[in-house]
Amino acid sequence: MLLASVESRLAANGSAVLTGPSGIGKTALLEALGAAATARGELVLRVAGTETERWVPCAGLAELLDQLPGDLTAGLPKDRLTGRPDPHPPGAADAAGRPGSDHLACGPAFRGLLARCAGERPVLLLVDDAQWLDAESVHAVRYTVGRLAPRGVRAVVAGRWPDGLTGGDAGAAAWAPAPGALHIAVPPLGPDELAEMFGGYGLPVRVVNTLHSDSGGNPFLALALGGAFTDRVPRHWRPAPLPQRVQAVITQRLGLLPERARETLLMAALAIRPTTDLLRRAGRAEAARDVAQAAGLGLLICEGGGIRFTPPAVGTVLTESADAEHAARVHRRLAAVVPDAAGRARHRALAAPAGNAELARSLVAAAERAARQGSHRMAAELYRLAADRSPAEPADARLEWLVAAAEAGANGGLPDLVHGAAEAVLAADATRAQRVRVRLAVLDLSGQGLAEMGEVFAAALVDAEGDPALLGPLRLRMALAALVNGAPQQAEREADGALAHAREAGDPALEAKALAVCANIALIEGRDHTADLRRARSLPEPPLDGQMHTTPRYLAAYCAIFEDRLAEARAELLRMLALVERGSGEEVVHVLRNLSEVAVRTGRCREALDFADRAMRITEEAALSPGPAWYHGALAELAGGSVRRAAVLAEQGLRASEQEDDVIFQSRLLHVLGVARMREGDVRGGVDTLWRIGALGDGRRLRSPLVLRWRDDLAQGLAALGETDRAAEVVRAARALAGDRAGSAGVRARLDRAEAAVLAARGEPDAAVALLLRSAALFGRLGQPLEVGHCLLERADVERRRRRPGPARQAAADALEIFSRCGARPLAEQARRLTRLETGAYDAAPPPEPPEAVLTEGERRIALLVGRGATNQQVANRLFVSVKTVEASLTRVYRKLGICSRTQLASLLGGGLAPTNAGGLDAAGGGSLARRADSVNTRGM
Repeated sequence: MLLASVESRLAANGSAVLTGPSGIGKTALLEALGAAATARGELVLRVAGTETERWVPCAGLAELLDQLPGDLTAGLPKDRLTGRPDPHPPGAADAAGRPGSDHLACGPAFRGLLARCAGERPVLLLVDDAQWLDAESVHAVRYTVGRLAPRGVRAVVAGRWPDGLTGGDAGAAAWAPAPGALHIAVPPLGPDELAEMFGGYGLPVRVVNTLHSDSGGNPFLALALGGAFTDRVPRHWRPAPLPQRVQAVITQRLGLLPERARETLLMAALAIRPTTDLLRRAGRAEAARDVAQAAGLGLLICEGGGIRFTPPAVGTVLTESADAEHAARVHRRLAAVVPDAAGRARHRALAAPAGNAELARSLVAAAERAARQGSHRMAAELYRLAADRSPAEPADARLEWLVAAAEAGANGGLPDLVHGAAEAVLAADATRAQRVRVRLAVLDLSGQGLAEMGEVFAAALVDAEGDPALLGPLRLRMALAALVNGAPQQAEREADGALAHAREAGDPALEAKALAVCANIALIEGRDHTADLRRARSLPEPPLDGQMHTTPRYLAAYCAIFEDRLAEARAELLRMLALVERGSGEEVVHVLRNLSEVAVRTGRCREALDFADRAMRITEEAALSPGPAWYHGALAELAGGSVRRAAVLAEQGLRASEQEDDVIFQSRLLHVLGVARMREGDVRGGVDTLWRIGALGDGRRLRSPLVLRWRDDLAQGLAALGETDRAAEVVRAARALAGDRAGSAGVRARLDRAEAAVLAARGEPDAAVALLLRSAALFGRLGQPLEVGHCLLERADVERRRRRPGPARQAAADALEIFSRCGARPLAEQARRLTRLETGAYDAAPPPEPPEAVLTEGERRIALLVGRGATNQQVANRLFVSVKTVEASLTRVYRKLGICSRTQLASLLGGGLAPTNAGGLDAAGGGSLARRADSVNTRGM
């Protein structure tokens, strides 16, 4: 997209400026632009500024002149073109920044040469590292491009903003090649783009997601950090060591900053949640300028006022470079300005010269307060600090604080701290309970990747043997692991075991969680889950311990989503978000993900995108499993963002879930991917993707139509391909699964709409419209406006195909109004296209066509299949006719339509291949292939 924007500017004889931190990809973009221009036959001249030659007059210009055709510069003295060297670099420009008088001839001379070149072909100047280009060369390029742009001389300039400026357009303007140049800040790569970049390296997607967080999406830095995985990926999701190359890059870049800026960054490194405002209040008056300079060097990024080092090791390098007294002074300044009591306690403790028992106890009290507020990261830091500042003896309290640090760190997504604390506990004389608890913390870090944790499970079972209080929470994790890995029967056995242990140990909180897991298993299997959930909710609600997503309260809201009680689910999830919003781990991601899904279903598309983005960001920063968050990101994009991005997120999320053997989210990601492919026009690919869901669940009892609502989309895809018998069988089987159980009204409405597509494809429009009206009414009562819009689009299609322009236009216009109101951009565009089509189709009489243009039903079916790429043999097999029959029918089709090849047939029928509701995931598809063929057919009648 960025490349296309620059190419468009160049095609209009414009120029562009690319800015961004080191390693963001500016040079790669210049190379791509140069290669494309060379392929077009343009003259491409390249120059890169260098820091050592910044004060050498006309150094860049001389390099450009060397690339001109020899016949232009032969016999011309170089000093006449570039001027004489200036022994006083800083004086080479006057107070206004203009070149000195010795070099005033540079611009006109260079312009004259390029004017001669432009007479033969367009000229493209590519300038890299413009912040180090000498002033005379900058002036010559600007002078030349400004006067020769209409004749095809353009420039693309890339670089960081010059020293002393705060960046952005103000900095780039200093070396812009023309006043109207397009200024583009090169953005970082998204997590899906980085995953694609690392596709050939064999790294797990989850590891690549962490690399994206640590690098801030900077491709150079991500590749450098990826060097830590050259030999092997650390097991059990342990953090990787910092590569020596990255250490050197950090040191080199920090060396480019003035001492003032490094001091500001040290303060940011010692703060737990640094912001520019916090640094300013702590005495760093130039904090904004210092942070901007560091961002230009790729050392950090600013997000919503917060500061995050990229990579996080920048903070480590800074703190290790400061002596103890220096660091203590900074901590004392921070203690005076941080807004929370826990933060003040942390900084006062770090400023103290040595620890003692009283200080350690005060830190533990602050940690407990932070944990109650949901600030698990702060709690983990304080527990770990208390353990570090406590006396060596007695050791019991210190070990207990290390265990608490590991547990809070797991809830806050701090793998470094969790593994460090766990190793310290396991190396000490810890009790069995302490050993099991730190192993449970390591398990909780793994998220959906529990399949790789067999060693940890085995060790924890040995430590917990015979103790129901320890076995209960352990077997609960084992139940979740089996459920994620597609073994619900085993999950049920482990959950029953955890329930028995909880009752034996007299632990009502654990009992409630075990019953919630039992209810969750029943929901996914399609059995009655209400009894277990009711029993769970009758027990005291478990305390807020960072595991909100395992409680009956959360599961009740989760079930309400799938039973289409969306207002109830949304209200409860928003209350839960208020309780966990300070968090940074699994529980807050679960709440945000489900709020995003509710927002999609209730037509709040912008809200859905926001919740999904927040879930993906926290998932990345906490090194959690990316599959679930990317599923909800894809779902939100499909409804209110970009279908292409939805497909990319679904593809990458599917890879991640396959790597972690997460069968639950493999199924859900296959669903959204199948719908996205149909929306993009690949109906056959989408249908094949949806069939994989059935194969994935075979033998695993993962059949709940409430949870996995993919069968109606499959049926509509099959109907669009003309496979109406198979589509009807899919609908029949899905109805049998759904039955008339409570909470299945939404499923039945979706199946009504799918059956309407089948009826319409079979030529029964009245029955189809009746089902669509019933489905739309039910969706309206359930508060699902996007689904109502899908029904309207289907009705518009049916009405159009039976030549009823008024109802067709009205249905399409009503759908457009719904989608526009909900912020469903891709759906609104689809409805808008259909509205235009309807208007154009009936405002004037259709052009006359010869009678032979009429296709018979058999010819139409064959045309549909061939237009989708099927061979004659495949068509014959599908329609149970001979190959010769197919060949003869194709000959007649070609004659009637006035074409002579399969390619022309595909082009004629390929303008809108997706079924109108190939998107029961609240994302309707485009016009179907059947619709296009019917339009050809009916116009000839």
